Amino acid sequence: MSFANPESVLVAGASGGLARALGAELVRRNPQVQLLTVSRGAKEGFVGHSGSHEHLTTALDETASVDAAREFIAAQERLPDWVINCCGLLHTDTHGPEKSLEQCDDDWLLQSMQINVLTHLHLARALSPLLQRRSPMLWVSLSAKVGSIEDNRLGGWYSYRMSKAALNMLVKNLSIEWGRRVPGSCVVAIHPGTTDTELSKPFQANIPADKLYTPAQSAGRIVDVLEKLDAEDSGQLLFWDGSVLPW
Repeated sequence: MSFANPESVLVAGASGGLARALGAELVRRNPQVQLLTVSRGAKEGFVGHSGSHEHLTTALDETASVDAAREFIAAQERLPDWVINCCGLLHTDTHGPEKSLEQCDDDWLLQSMQINVLTHLHLARALSPLLQRRSPMLWVSLSAKVGSIEDNRLGGWYSYRMSKAALNMLVKNLSIEWGRRVPGSCVVAIHPGTTDTELSKPFQANIPADKLYTPAQSAGRIVDVLEKLDAEDSGQLLFWDGSVLPW
């Protein structure tokens, strides 16, 4: 089954720079697509969009969001064909990636887990009872190559690496469970590459110009990959060009 040309797409973490670019790219390719967006903030529109757009304001890292998101999705005329979860955290004004064990802080690790993992787990829990065997779904979690245990040769960034590795395991588990319950579904994680958004801003100084991508570039490449996926690709961690990364 091909997942090209979705009629309905849910984007979570919708206020982020890459999420906004993904929404714009989806609208550019299919102006009539039904958009469902979820974020902590208010609804934001997309130029050229002629389809319906429903928005849920909730914090997906909080347990109460499970019921709120489930009610929101159930109230729509149809389930989304694609779900793209863009929720993630790399730094705040007071914390960032650790270079050594001495810099590790329990509260920061827990916050990283809360934003990088629970936001995806809670949305999956909201969706799970609504899944229909006859309607396979494409689930995409924006992850990171630094969450790959096998690929880790530099060390450091303890909280971010650990939380993204946990997210990757969630995606793998989800691909197995939903693959049994809804044959034809596809559940993947994707690494978008270093994109010029607030998430990466403090770490861009040493990145070559040709390795720092605009949100529009990253969004276009991600949608290109998603349109080519099928059920056989489920359970993979993908690079922005569609190649498979080691877990």
